Amino acid sequence: MRILGIDYGLVRIGLALTDPLGIFAYPLVTILNNMSTIHEIKKIIEEYKVEKIVLGYPLKENGQRTSISDKIKKFQKSLEKEFYLPVILSDERYSSAIAKQRIIETVKSKKKRKDKSLIDKNAAAIILQDYLEQM
Repeated sequence: MRILGIDYGLVRIGLALTDPLGIFAYPLVTILNNMSTIHEIKKIIEEYKVEKIVLGYPLKENGQRTSISDKIKKFQKSLEKEFYLPVILSDERYSSAIAKQRIIETVKSKKKRKDKSLIDKNAAAIILQDYLEQM
């Protein structure tokens, strides 16, 4: 069973997938958050036969909702309505910071490190891997 991980952002959306056995997560792609977002996600769901979606849900350090929380809940509902798949919200605190650190450690080129889309898809993989480890 493949699971799709999503790091939602107002400008870009990072996507990650599990391997076919659902053991580990890997960064897939970053897409723009625009009118074709649902269509782009649909292509990935169909191509990889995704059966579940894990959507990063940002919380403050004290556990309270953030300014983007309502937008993510709305996005969750649109994904559920469009794809008839379970969409699980998963705490994404620190995922971007962890992604940045991993990129610094693994990407040698400073120019490539500045590519924000790299952070988004890696953050999605971190969100998804955290979910897998809690299952």
